[in-house]
Formats: sequence, structure tokens, C-alpha cells
Amino acid sequence: MFGLIALNKPSGFTSHDCVAKVRRCLKMKKVGHGGTLDPAATGVLPIAVGKATRLLPFLPENKAYKAIIRFGVQTTTDDLEGEVIKRQPVPNLSIEQITPLFSQFLGEIAQIPPMYSAIQRDGKRLYELARKGETVEVPVRTVKVDKIDLLDWCAGEFPELVVNIECGSGTYIRAIARDIGDKLGVGGTLAALTRTKSCGMMLSETITLEELEKHTQQGTFSLLKPELFLNHLPQITLSVEEGKRWCQGQKRVIDTVNIVTSSDVIQVYNKLGEFLGMSQIISTDNHQLLKPKVVIN
Repeated sequence: MFGLIALNKPSGFTSHDCVAKVRRCLKMKKVGHGGTLDPAATGVLPIAVGKATRLLPFLPENKAYKAIIRFGVQTTTDDLEGEVIKRQPVPNLSIEQITPLFSQFLGEIAQIPPMYSAIQRDGKRLYELARKGETVEVPVRTVKVDKIDLLDWCAGEFPELVVNIECGSGTYIRAIARDIGDKLGVGGTLAALTRTKSCGMMLSETITLEELEKHTQQGTFSLLKPELFLNHLPQITLSVEEGKRWCQGQKRVIDTVNIVTSSDVIQVYNKLGEFLGMSQIISTDNHQLLKPKVVIN
């Protein structure tokens, strides 16, 4: 089996739990996912099956989330899964105070990830250290946020902001919730999170674990072709014979007139329309070479 699944991760499951369920359902050992979601979060979890696991690094990096941020509450984990460390009603907080802050979180920003996160420090996950009560300095990271759009505002003692956030890989929405609350001086935490886009997959295109199990039992399940999600990368077509040599690990000289790209990675097909894999472009003084990077066929 070779392909992808746009899975709708349910709340209460880790990303690894979902991979394990897919393995059992498809009776396949080689299964991986394209980006961790916290157990409480729901939404798009890209799953790769078979050799498609080797293509996960080449899928689009941009992600999108629908987030609910609750103000007046701070927790140890920056979401409602953690212990409450501060709680104060803020009934007078208005949306007019919040939206001007969005611009401070756009573009490339410095972000301190939550202490309870899967980031490694000295070979150990931060959440493992946090559970032991150890205090460590969390490394600052540079992340990219492309858009923050207001979706809804629910006033009250602990008002909630609903936003759409489009961002690059590695961005913690929990940290954005915390930091907006800090800038307002009232505290903030992530109340709910749904990933609506990941690796080029949209929430509307996903299937649930129950639907996956049903279709596999009925014999009506089919995997998505990985090349459907590689359109952001250039491609080249080789002759059938050249394609065979490339699949055997041989570098192929390509005509620079026929390929214009700023990317050093390119999709490779043969003239039969078969997807062969991913190639690295190596430039020399006289020509460009296609060096096999991931061979599928």
C-alpha cells in the first residue's frame, strides 16, 4: 500500500494513538503522521502509508487552525488540560482592546513554546521534565504567522475569542493564546483547537477513524495519491529508459532550458505518467544533474 490519508483526529487521542489505529486497520506496519496534534486538539492529521512516509518532509508546511482563546485564566500547559495557576474574571474586556494586538503576532516572531511540549532539551522532552517538577529554560524559537482573522467574540466573565490562524510549521497556538493574554495583562489560555489545514489537506476532505474502519471492512477504502499534495514543487518528466536508470540511483543530466526553478528538490515522472519520486538538483559549471533523493518506483 502506498499513499496518504487525510484523517480527522478526534479529541482525547494522541497523534501516535491515531497512527497505531491506522496500522491495525490497514494491517500495515509502515505508517507515519505529518505533524503532531495535542491530545485535546482535533482536525487534520496527515497520515502516510508505506513508502509515502518518505514523502512527508516534502509536503506543504503551512498550517491553519481555528482556535478559541479564553481570557482571565492561566494554566501550567497554556490550555485547559493543565492546572489553573491564575483565574480572575475580566467582564470589561472588549474585542476592541484585542484586535489591535494581532499585528504584533504576524510575520516572523520570537516564540517561547509551552513548558509542556514535545520539544527536546538535553535529550529529554520538555513535558517529561515539567512532570518531574524540573524547571528549565525553554529555548526561544522563530516561527512564522501569516494571518490572524477574527471569527467570533463571546463576552462574559471569562470571555472567549475565536480566531483563524494561518502559520508555518512549529508554531504553538497555545503560546499565542498565552502571549495575547499576557499583553492584555489578564492572562489567556487555549480553550479549544481544530487544525483546518495541514500538508495541503483541508478539514472538509478528512475522514474519521470510524469511517476508515468501515470502508476498509467493506473494501471501499482507497489511499490518496501523494503527488496530489506536491503541486507546490516543480516537476520533470523523463523518458521511460531514463526513468529506469534514475530509479537505479544514477544521476541524470537535465537541460537547463527545460527547467526553471528556485527549488533544489523536484518531482520526477516518466512519460507514462508514473510518479517515480523526488530528486535533488545539483548544479555544476556545465549542466544540472538530477540526483535521486527518494525513489518510489
